[in-house]
Amino acid sequence: MSKNPIKVALIGNPNVGKTSVFNELTGLNQQVGNYPGITVEKKQGVCKLNETIKAKIIDLPGTYSLNASSIDENVVIELLLNKNDEDFPDVAVVVTEVENLKRNLLLFTQIKDLEIPTILVINMADRMKLKGIELDIPVLEKELKTKIALISSRKKIGIDYLKDLILNYNALSTEPCLNASSIDPDYFNNLRRAFPNQLLYKLWLVITQDVNFLNLDRNEIKSSFTKSHSDLKKLQQKETIKRYQFINDTLKLGQKIDVSKATDIRAKIDRVLTHKIFGYVIFFGILMLIFQFLFDWSSIPMDFIDETFANLSSLAKHHLPAGEFTNLISEGLIPGIGGIVIFIPQIAFLFLFISVLEESGYMSRVVFLMDKIMRKFGLSGKSIVPLISGTACAIPAIMSARNIENWKERLITILVTPFTTCSARLPVYAILISLIIPEKRIFGFLSLQGLTLMALYLIGFGMAVFSAFLLNKYLKLSCKSYFVVEMPSYKIPMFKNVGINVLEKTKAFVTGAGKIILALSVILWYLGSHGLSDDFNNAEKIITQQNQNTTISTEEFEDQVNSFKLENSYIGYMGKAIEPAIRPLGYDWKIGVAVVSSFAAREVFVGTLATIYSVGSHSEEETTIKNRMAAEVHPETGKKVFNFATGISLLLFYAFAMQCISTLAIVKKETNSWKWPIIQLVFMSGFAYITSLIAYQFLK
Repeated sequence: MSKNPIKVALIGNPNVGKTSVFNELTGLNQQVGNYPGITVEKKQGVCKLNETIKAKIIDLPGTYSLNASSIDENVVIELLLNKNDEDFPDVAVVVTEVENLKRNLLLFTQIKDLEIPTILVINMADRMKLKGIELDIPVLEKELKTKIALISSRKKIGIDYLKDLILNYNALSTEPCLNASSIDPDYFNNLRRAFPNQLLYKLWLVITQDVNFLNLDRNEIKSSFTKSHSDLKKLQQKETIKRYQFINDTLKLGQKIDVSKATDIRAKIDRVLTHKIFGYVIFFGILMLIFQFLFDWSSIPMDFIDETFANLSSLAKHHLPAGEFTNLISEGLIPGIGGIVIFIPQIAFLFLFISVLEESGYMSRVVFLMDKIMRKFGLSGKSIVPLISGTACAIPAIMSARNIENWKERLITILVTPFTTCSARLPVYAILISLIIPEKRIFGFLSLQGLTLMALYLIGFGMAVFSAFLLNKYLKLSCKSYFVVEMPSYKIPMFKNVGINVLEKTKAFVTGAGKIILALSVILWYLGSHGLSDDFNNAEKIITQQNQNTTISTEEFEDQVNSFKLENSYIGYMGKAIEPAIRPLGYDWKIGVAVVSSFAAREVFVGTLATIYSVGSHSEEETTIKNRMAAEVHPETGKKVFNFATGISLLLFYAFAMQCISTLAIVKKETNSWKWPIIQLVFMSGFAYITSLIAYQFLK
């Protein structure tokens, strides 16, 4: 029995189905996207090869070659050059796809030069007939000096054979495909003599890339073998040309393409979807449909969940023994968690649509379509990927900006991405829109609430682009910019991949938010149901005196007592302390507490209000959170708290404010400085305050 699993590095260009292969080997639920930059860090899983031997599969970020131009590509190089790394592979599995074999093989030939046992996987074999492609596998294996697994991760073809090849990796040849050092024999011979114990191609990569390995210092090598930057680039170009010459000669022998047999309509579809006018119209139409469905499809399960948690809270209150613990469950935990769970349908549908766009190949067309516009604002076409994926969560979206080669464009993308409406904002938007926007339809099928939600998403996107424009003018960073984007084939989205993505993203949202909500719900309940002042402790006496000349029911009396206690509790004093600063925005102290609490995570806003209002009311009626918010009135004016002006002010505040500690942390990590997240926090919060102030004062 093998004690240590076989370490397998899964390597390949973007869009070759590498993560799909990873999922098939490991059974893990990893996101699969059909655009570059989807895998932003190493992912690991375990594959059972037979009864006794397992393999540790490492899914590396997509890279076009070992000549790194982005952070993602550096991750691959640093692992392959460092034998002391705990994840250094026993065998490399290079994933290619049948339609772009020529381009994919460049990376394969480079890895072969590292003399690592390497398996070539040719994915999407089910598309060969469609494209009129024939492959002579024995010939290709002979020329490439490796074993080839012809697979289809979509149809689950060839996966078992790939496992067998991994199991028998010791039988693989480590001989390079070609002699790359022939591009400058004298230079490489001198290099070989100076470092006889080191692999020649590793030395070459150390010289040309910003990496170190073993005990050799990069500067030590470069000082002995000095070449100008331009000379090194010329040698790299010669190397690339030589490799492609070898690849062309190999494919002439092992690949036949008969265009007459192809039945592909990709080009025709591309002409429509990337059209300079219709392309934008189609994209806008798709977005509009998404937001219509978000409200229409999710309303039934949301209403069910809302009523269920209200009933559950009532049952807990009436059937559990009276006391602090029961109050904690019925007034703290259940309302707080229910305030998040209710929005699972909308979040799941949002992830569903995004996953379908990614998996189908349409997202890459959007990248291409938006590049011309984005460049005017200091962004790359690739910036659209973080901006759109930011509608799910800003954290992985910011990390996906690693795929942008230009540092200035990457920095600007990182700084503006939080403006895009993430799923954490969705619960806030959903409940506020339902409170202030009537359930009307335009033209008989367009929901006014759905259009409002879409408008908020567009406002966030517009602010992101506008901020990028300002940053592009302000930041004095000189970087060369170029744009290369993959245009993958169109695919019918795989139900499994889409389902996995939706499940995992929704699960991550709920569990991630749930931990925060659970903790804050307990804290807020305690702060809202306890106090030290005489007013709090003598609430019943005070309310009795206030109503001595009037007759009220027992329920009304309890509601007044609990509302008075809440106002004079710990949380009441906290809210009153910040109320002067937020009153001009139309917020009372309860909303203020929710706003401050939601700095931990935006979605906490709804859960906080659910907890506060539950503490403040003991009505026998099983009132849902939305109804309680709708019924809330100012004690002084008697007007509704959540009126149109206040609602718009809150919507704009959450559209622009940086209400997420985790996002600030990831910005610090990606920029390696606290300077940028602090600037981000100050600017976004200040802009949100001013915008909300103007909106409320104008609309009230």
